[in-house]
Amino acid sequence: MARHYQGHIAQCLGGILARRGGATVAVDSGGRSITGAEFVDGVRRLAAGLVDRGVLPGDVVAAVAFNSIQYVELFLAVAHVGAIIAPLNYRWSFEEAAQALELVEPTAFIFAGVFSSWALRLTASNKYSSIGLYLILGLGDACSTGHAANFGSVDHIKRSVRGPIAAEPISAPRDVALICFTSGTTGRPKGVAISHTSLIIQSLAKIAIVGYGEDDVYLHTAPLCHIGGISSCMAILMAGGCHVLIPKFDAKSAFDAIKEHGVTSFITVPAIMADLLSYARKERISSPVMIVTKILNGGGGLSEELMDGASQLFPRADIFSAYGMTEACSSLTFMALNKPKLQEPKNQPGNHSGGVCVGKPAPHVEIQIGMDGNNPSSSPAGNILTRGLHTMVGYWANNKVDSLDCVRNGWLDTGDTGWMDSAGNLWLMGRQKGRIKTGGENVFPEEVELVLSQHPGVARVVVVGIPDSRLGEKVIACVSIRDGWKWVDARAEHQDETKEVSPQILHDHCRMKKLSRFKVPRSYYQWRQPFPVTSTGKIRREELKREILATMQIPSNL
Repeated sequence: MARHYQGHIAQCLGGILARRGGATVAVDSGGRSITGAEFVDGVRRLAAGLVDRGVLPGDVVAAVAFNSIQYVELFLAVAHVGAIIAPLNYRWSFEEAAQALELVEPTAFIFAGVFSSWALRLTASNKYSSIGLYLILGLGDACSTGHAANFGSVDHIKRSVRGPIAAEPISAPRDVALICFTSGTTGRPKGVAISHTSLIIQSLAKIAIVGYGEDDVYLHTAPLCHIGGISSCMAILMAGGCHVLIPKFDAKSAFDAIKEHGVTSFITVPAIMADLLSYARKERISSPVMIVTKILNGGGGLSEELMDGASQLFPRADIFSAYGMTEACSSLTFMALNKPKLQEPKNQPGNHSGGVCVGKPAPHVEIQIGMDGNNPSSSPAGNILTRGLHTMVGYWANNKVDSLDCVRNGWLDTGDTGWMDSAGNLWLMGRQKGRIKTGGENVFPEEVELVLSQHPGVARVVVVGIPDSRLGEKVIACVSIRDGWKWVDARAEHQDETKEVSPQILHDHCRMKKLSRFKVPRSYYQWRQPFPVTSTGKIRREELKREILATMQIPSNL
């Protein structure tokens, strides 16, 4: 917990002062803009205020909010004092957020006003006694809740700072800067501990490959609870660019921001790009957007249709695709999609391995294909392993980092299957355990199946993801109903006196069980035959997926 001289994300503050001290460094949807000097002063005042309120090096500070200037300041202020920021997904239900809080045992909980009910529920429970400080981020008066002793506001503690403000950042134990949540194999949140070093070299990779610089005006389309949004934010902070923050993505707000602020760069997942193109068609935006010069896509590849549309709408933009994961601090490989010499290579002669090309590893990334007994000896495909300073410190458990089982001989198993071609390109074939990537979010089938199986009319259910041009993958539930129950499709009239199962009934059941919206299946398919299983009774998900794709008569979204 000494002062940190090897590398610290808050060291970007000096560069911001030098490059943008008197220039605008951030603007938000409310019309607020601040200079680099004001931003740096805000970070340092908030850091001093957190220390005054008892936040210590190594403490975990949990936060939930939409994107805002204050949220970016909070990230750096927490890191500055040697504490660890743990951003919660605002799309979670309270119950899912509570699981994450139980995992990391924060000493402080910082929340936007719309999440005040979460704070009140936390104080009403004895499970969260580690939290000694509640701060509201943005407008609102947290003290009106009646918990004035440990409730306050970020604005108030910044204004109340007196005396000298420490300029040198402090490090947390084991260099941990961030706990970023991802779902475990059961669907419960897992806290990925990420170091300052990992965030810095990831930022440098994005600056080098995508080409971010101090002339960039970057639109925050991704939430600051996802590693993609966080790492790109850090890259722009280090490059000295200008930030444009909208609370959360919607196509209209994005187009308005691009036009008003001269946005030059942003990141997408396939769902975001699909929404931008759909909005442009709907609003008859026929003129190409010439100001945008850099687009980085992650969370799944862009379909040919989306790529063609993006190239026409943003003709001056270099469009890159990245493949990565939270445990590797975002992007492992990059590929330029619209530069002829760097485009996806065609299958090489004699190669029948298949998969999707995701480009070449970033300069700091080492990738190896690990073979196991499940792969035929003639196939070059295997588990995708990675090694380097970008990998996580470990998973957070019992108020410390546990790295015993996540890395073997220095290699982190990504959980994906793929192969490397002779030119050094990585080809991604699929996920080892059926994890679904939809709209940039991870969905584990087991979690959704557990919820659906609790409906009395469901005998058995299997959840899979099928390709979708907008979402990357679409969550599909194949349902076998119990004897005595009747399947009713979306168009039929329901009869109250009968035992019925329908897509709408199952959808409502998932929502009643507090399943996050992105995890709720988009379509439900009545399965009338035995599910394909292995000799040990495990579901053959890929075989089931092939059967579904062969028919492609899946009911449409509700």
